[in-house]
Amino acid sequence: MDNLTIIQHPLVQHKLTQLRNKQTDHYTFRRLTKELTAFMLYEVMVDYPTKEVAVETPLMQTTAKKLAREISFVLILRAGLGMLDGLLELVPTARVGHVGLYRDEKTLRAVEYYKKFPENIAETGVILVDPMLATGGSAVAAVDLLKEAGVQEIKFVCMVAAPEGIEALHKRHPDVHIYAAAKDQRLNKNGYILPGLGDAGDRLFGTK
Repeated sequence: MDNLTIIQHPLVQHKLTQLRNKQTDHYTFRRLTKELTAFMLYEVMVDYPTKEVAVETPLMQTTAKKLAREISFVLILRAGLGMLDGLLELVPTARVGHVGLYRDEKTLRAVEYYKKFPENIAETGVILVDPMLATGGSAVAAVDLLKEAGVQEIKFVCMVAAPEGIEALHKRHPDVHIYAAAKDQRLNKNGYILPGLGDAGDRLFGTK
């Protein structure tokens, strides 16, 4: 698919392997998530627009490049919080929005319980993040909310994606490019990704 990128960088794949390991404790899982997110962001922003500006070096004036527009990171709660430090390490001036969605265990549909976006989000590029793209319900619902807010440029970043989630997001929002460290095999009967990472939120925050 033209709007799906699986990031194959050796460091990304190495850290993903450590994240998959069930023996990885929550402290290490959190650190690895930060590092993996930062490495992925290099690829995600490779085509981000820049503009030339004048800058005075210690020796002379020259022209150089800087980002041409503001960027907003939008986190799907709660697991998306684990990716924030890695994002802000590279783009510390970015604005941050949050979408609270939980999955109804019977219908597997996303239910919204919280939303807070930067006031100027429609004027920025948006990178939407969630460690997992499983059924795709949360990602689709979050993109719906962003587009309702006037956002036109959205990229979705996750660590692992199931084919079912990729299909669902592409079907509803074919203009949203998906970036993942891996495309996994499938969902199980409970909607969890196989082989996956387990419950990313629980593993990040040590709640299980």
